[in-house]
Amino acid sequence: MGKNLSGNKLAVSSVVGIVVMLAITLLSIGIMILYTMPAIDSMQDMAKAQKIEQAFTVFDSRTSKAALGESPLQTTELSLMGGNIEVMGDDDAYNESRIMIIGLSSNSTWYNDFYQNRSYWNAWADYENKTDFAGFNASMGKIVYTYNDRIIAYEGGGVWSRYPTGGTIMISPPEFHFNGETLTLPIMQIIGNTSVAGTTDASITVESSNDPEILFPNTNLNSIFVNPLDLDKIIIYIQSEFYDGWADYAETLISTTATLDHANRTAILDLDTVPEMGTFPLIQHFKIQQLNESNPEPIYNFSFYIDVITQDASNFNSVDMTLKATSGGKYLEYNTKKTTIQYIIYTDSAVNPPVQETWVDAGSEFTEYEDPDSNKHSNCTFDLLNETYLMKYDDADGEEYSWDLTSPTTMIPNATIEEDDLQSLNNITQHYFKLMAQEGTIDCTWEQSTNNKVEEIDSEYTLIYDGGGALITFLHVTTNELEATVD
Repeated sequence: MGKNLSGNKLAVSSVVGIVVMLAITLLSIGIMILYTMPAIDSMQDMAKAQKIEQAFTVFDSRTSKAALGESPLQTTELSLMGGNIEVMGDDDAYNESRIMIIGLSSNSTWYNDFYQNRSYWNAWADYENKTDFAGFNASMGKIVYTYNDRIIAYEGGGVWSRYPTGGTIMISPPEFHFNGETLTLPIMQIIGNTSVAGTTDASITVESSNDPEILFPNTNLNSIFVNPLDLDKIIIYIQSEFYDGWADYAETLISTTATLDHANRTAILDLDTVPEMGTFPLIQHFKIQQLNESNPEPIYNFSFYIDVITQDASNFNSVDMTLKATSGGKYLEYNTKKTTIQYIIYTDSAVNPPVQETWVDAGSEFTEYEDPDSNKHSNCTFDLLNETYLMKYDDADGEEYSWDLTSPTTMIPNATIEEDDLQSLNNITQHYFKLMAQEGTIDCTWEQSTNNKVEEIDSEYTLIYDGGGALITFLHVTTNELEATVD
């Protein structure tokens, strides 16, 4: 007679089921640990980084007090939490943490060549021997905390955090201040070479001599290092591990252009100074530094007061003057005879084939004023922004090209202009000068024909315009030495 094994089968099935459930539970726990541990580790790393960032922010504040004279000695405590902190203030460190400041004048013969090729570290090397070269450099150094691939550092009076992906964010702003008129740049130079690592607490101590070296203004370094600035542009090169953070910060602080030289880890800041404006004695050469592109009519006053003395009563009959303006490959010429503008010609050689637009006399003229005591002495103001003075388009040199939506070769207003169409002198002047300003500084030349009827000594010109953005009038740069140690 066979045995009934159904009870044993149930017992075995129960044990197997429990084992399977335990296996599934253990597997689930393992999977949870596998996927959650990196997240937990990441959260712990973030918490550590935030604590270090907070400690460095406190250190930054205390260091400013030391550097600016409130207290010459400052100490900040922080927990290393398994990381490493190092003072990097020696020659090797300075090769990776430094600033170069160059002042540019558009009167320099090498200005255009340098400016067009300025976008990399050491671009100035070929120009340092020029008699009118104006530049100086300063070392910064840094204090760096490293934990795995995360880097937090003090450099240039600011605190920077660099992520494993390579991006930099600013935790605390550097000592780089602009109030709409004055740029102040106290360069904090770290001196020292110590380090400490582990899980214990560490101390960062900085000491300042409170004796900053004035780099600008300083005529002992260069005769043109004066305030108000007698320069057209300031170019600042910042070579740093955190160069991208420097560039981001500078663009939020002032109206400037920041470019990046990734190969040399350099931020290049292009700053504009306030151009000279007003009424001046008539000279042959002057310039328009830049125009505010967002302003539909950025030129407010552009006129020439011309004084003439003749041997007879002809007065302005023999006056023949030309105003020429150039910027990059763009060229503009006004020709005046007597009290009338004979023609205005605009040429753009960057277009292939080159474009030329011509405006001719449409019967308007400026008013001549004779001296009541002498009909041989008179004057006339040639206002290039006159709204009622009209010029006529002449398409003999080709159809209108440049009156269109804004582009490198065109400028608003977007208009269709045909043969004999009229435009005011103001519209023509504003249009072409805005178009030329896209290339940078506009160089202007005034000259008269060989008859020399214009009394230049008694004549003058007025130029007032919107240069746009925040322009620098004064510059103050110092180096502040900070001896730093960690232990």
